[in-house]
Amino acid sequence: MSGRQKNWAGNITYGAARLHRPGSVERLQEVVAGSSGLRALGTRHSFNAIADCPGGDLVSLENLPDSIDVDAEARTVTVGAGVRYGELSRRLHREGYALRNLGSLPHISVAGACATATHGSGDANGNLATAVAAIEMVTADGEIAVLRRDRDGDRFRGAVVGLGALGIVTRITLDVVPAFDVRQHVYENLPWGRLEDHFEEIFSAAYSVSLFTGWRGPRIDQVWLKRRVGGADPREAEPEWLGATLATTALHPLPGMPAVNCTEQLGVPGPWYERLPHFRLDFTPSSGEELQSEYLVPRQDALGALRALDRIRDSVASVLQVSEIRTVAADDLWMSPCYGQGAVAIHFTWEKDWPAVRQVLALVEEQLEPFEARPHWGKLFVMDPERLRSLYERLPDFQRLLGAYDPAGKFRNAFVNDHLLGEDHR
Repeated sequence: MSGRQKNWAGNITYGAARLHRPGSVERLQEVVAGSSGLRALGTRHSFNAIADCPGGDLVSLENLPDSIDVDAEARTVTVGAGVRYGELSRRLHREGYALRNLGSLPHISVAGACATATHGSGDANGNLATAVAAIEMVTADGEIAVLRRDRDGDRFRGAVVGLGALGIVTRITLDVVPAFDVRQHVYENLPWGRLEDHFEEIFSAAYSVSLFTGWRGPRIDQVWLKRRVGGADPREAEPEWLGATLATTALHPLPGMPAVNCTEQLGVPGPWYERLPHFRLDFTPSSGEELQSEYLVPRQDALGALRALDRIRDSVASVLQVSEIRTVAADDLWMSPCYGQGAVAIHFTWEKDWPAVRQVLALVEEQLEPFEARPHWGKLFVMDPERLRSLYERLPDFQRLLGAYDPAGKFRNAFVNDHLLGEDHR
């Protein structure tokens, strides 16, 4: 490794001594078997040290085979772990298939997104890991292990959102559905009172719904509605909706930013993979000069949590670029923030000023504590590790799974030890 590697945002400098870029699974097996400590590195979109391995090894998946194999009979696709959603989506669409949902960025890798329970939006859409039907990984002894949803039950449900702590994932099998088209409209200036009075109506108004706010006034700045063409909701976009106004030009979530790198809006129909993300694969959504946090609260507590944050809106706005509010369906994956509960995800894109952001995060978490908010695993938070561990009822089972697959702790790092294990389990 020549020089220290950084994450996409540049706020983390990895402390690993070596970076490996194996070109085959066989070579990866050799690297894993010969290492005493290592972590997988995806597209580096995590904002905390979850991927780091100080003094040990990092393994990049970018040179592993980028195979994409569709099984029409099983309605699945098996992909190399380093494949990005953007490339996978284009290939799937050409063959007449789609994924049920996508994240905001098509630039992220399949393995990294699933391992951290990254999500898109929609009442009926779980996080991206809920599409996983099977995973193949290299375990601590350098051997290949395969876990399947239809065969391995609880062990599978514990391993999918594995946070990189069980092994190095090499291939993932995902459920697919027939390809579909989507239209995207944006509304501006939704009054806060209308959000409170029509919360369920707003989030059921489209296949995917995102609310953007700067927390600078009693309003939601933008509402992004992504509706399936020919779906259950064929309604046309009204010029005014719940007090918000239909945008007549394409918009970026950040006020004043050009919309050229955003997916097409104004109701123009297009393939699912060109509408469900907020940003185009061919453009970089920003320069990385930002920090990100996100908290997921139980769906039934959404309005209470949003009212609590509104009480500290001035503090939030002082270091904020934009905030996004989405819904995510419940799932049964042990370490998913949506385990056992539908959730509302409250996302923050911050200015790149960690000392100031850290102070505001303490205020945010104080306001959200009564609602048992679970932070996104790949983003920034300051929550006490003991408090975080208490939010995951299946954590003891996950700890036993770690012991079974990696008894010597080869895939653990300070993040895993602090936030998943604690002093009594190291």
